[in-house]
Parts: sequence; structure tokens; C-alpha cells
Amino acid sequence: MKHLPTPISRAKPRRQWLRASLSVAVLGTVAAALGSWHGSAQAQGQGQAQAWPNRPVKLLVGFPPGSSPDVMARTIAEPLARELGQPVVVENRPGAGGNIAADLVARATDGHTLGLMINGNMTIAKILNPATPYDPLTDLAPVSLLATAPLVLAASPSVPGNGAELLTEGQLAGLRWNYGTPGVGTVAHIGMEMLKNAAGMEAVHVPYQGNPQVINAMMQGDIQIALLPPGLAMPQVNAGKLKAVGVTSAGRSSIVPNLPSLAEVGLQGFQLEIWNAVAAPRGMPQAHIDRLAGLLTDIVRRPDVRQKIFQQGWQVAGTSPQGLANRVRADTEKMKAVIETNNIRPQ
Repeated sequence: MKHLPTPISRAKPRRQWLRASLSVAVLGTVAAALGSWHGSAQAQGQGQAQAWPNRPVKLLVGFPPGSSPDVMARTIAEPLARELGQPVVVENRPGAGGNIAADLVARATDGHTLGLMINGNMTIAKILNPATPYDPLTDLAPVSLLATAPLVLAASPSVPGNGAELLTEGQLAGLRWNYGTPGVGTVAHIGMEMLKNAAGMEAVHVPYQGNPQVINAMMQGDIQIALLPPGLAMPQVNAGKLKAVGVTSAGRSSIVPNLPSLAEVGLQGFQLEIWNAVAAPRGMPQAHIDRLAGLLTDIVRRPDVRQKIFQQGWQVAGTSPQGLANRVRADTEKMKAVIETNNIRPQ
């Protein structure tokens, strides 16, 4: 009886096929497991983002109650609390032109601390004073630019002349006055140094804790001039307690349409703007920052909130974190040039 040869040529392909089939099955199982893990992790991440905040949020303001940043913070705090499902507590930590509060925000590690910032806190704080304990560009995370405004050049009632006459008749030139600001390195301070150069005037800087104190000092005659937010300056101007010269916008502003721009009354090319923004510690997760930016943009653009902000003397912005970051970089360069040209140093 003849033995049939073993069909080696068929056995090998079959074993190869079995091995390939097993490999595909294993890979499929692994892929399914990885997909399940990824979906679970993604859902968990989303759940964590949605769970934040899980306790009250602190909104630090570097100026006293009644100041322009304080009023803005309290305007957004209530609607933001409703959206977040947690209280938003405004805390005033005045001093150093708002930089004390900004430093507290930069060092916060509780994941629930934010800051209502002005220009200087997020731009030139470290350039102005190398001893500043935080660096705006590396220690703060931009969240959203809330609103912008020009400044009003206001004068004490004791100053001779009215309105634009202070500039058009050369009242500022050749006089040695005092001017007040809410602190060294604030936009009002940098702006007044720009104004001194443009108008050929001399004036000594007198820093205060905030603009309410600046206004009181001007009404009492302790200082003669100041650059003030429209929302704080115009009630006093309308009551006859201060004089208004003009605004620092390139042209007339819709916030104070009856006031000329400083360019109109002789200071060609003079333009300056203030802003309020929300920032977070650099370590805050980007998902939280993006969520906050979306909520804040929606809040400030609501008709009722927009109207409140306009009445306070601001034009609503509402930006993404990147939009605020772009503004921070541009203003840092502009303010840095003024600081270096005028050799501005902390007092």
C-alpha cells in the first residue's frame, strides 16, 4: 500500500491563515478596548470640565470698592454665578496699581481664583518695575477682554478756563501742576506722561489707591488734572464739580459724544484706551479658561448687561483668550516705548 505524501504545501498556508486570523482577532479586541478606554477618558474629561467649579469662585479686584474695575466686576459676577452654578465672590485687594491682586491671582493654586484686570496689570507691570513678583506674560492666563473705553482729561474747578480752552489757549503749557492716578504704571499714569510730552506741560505725579480718591483730591484742589474713565468723570462733570477737556480716543466717542477728542483741540495723533479683562493663573486648565471666555463673552453682549456697561462708560468687547492675548502683546509694546522714553520708574 502506497503512502500518500503529506500535503505540506497546503498545511503551511492553513497555519499561516490561522495565525493571521488570530492576529486580526486580537488586534480587533485591542482596538475595541482602546476605543472604549478613549471614549471613557474623553467622557471623564468632559465630566470633570462640566463639574468645575465645585465651590465658590473668587474674583479679585486690585482697586477699592466704587472704582471702575470694581463696578465692572460686580456687574458680571451675578450672571456668571448663575451660569457656573456657584457663587462668584468679588474681593477687593487694592494697592500697587492693581498689581497686589494680580500677584495673588498669578500665585493662586486653588483652581477657583480669577482676577478683574486693567491694562497695566496684564502688560507692563514687570517692565515698569523688575521687582514685581509676577510676570504678566508668563504667570497670567488671558481669559477675555470685557470692555474698552477712552479716558477723559478732567480738571479741577479751580483751574482757569473751560473745557477745550485749557489746551487751545495754552493753559497747560508752562504751568507746574499735580496730576493724580490710581497708581504707578496704570494707563492713566502712562497717558499723562504722554500728554505732558504732547502739550509741553510740567506736572508732578501723585498716585492714589483708586480713581474715587483721585476725584476727591481734584475736587478739593489737591491736584489739578487727571485722566479718568468716562463713567466716573462724567457724573462729576455734569454736576459741575469737575471740568472736562476732551477724550483720548482718535475721534469722538459714542460714550461721551459731546466731548471733543484731544486731537480736535490741538493734540494731534494723541490716542489712548483703557480696558478691563479677566485673567486666570497660568496653571488653570485650558478647558476651564475656554468655558469662562465663552460665558463672559455671552454675558457682556446680552442687551441688559451691555446697557449697564455702556452706562458705566464702557464699550463692550468680549473676546476669546487668544483675542485678549493679542491685545496684551500689542499694548505691552506701546506702553514699553513710553516707559523707556520717559524713564518711568516706581516711586
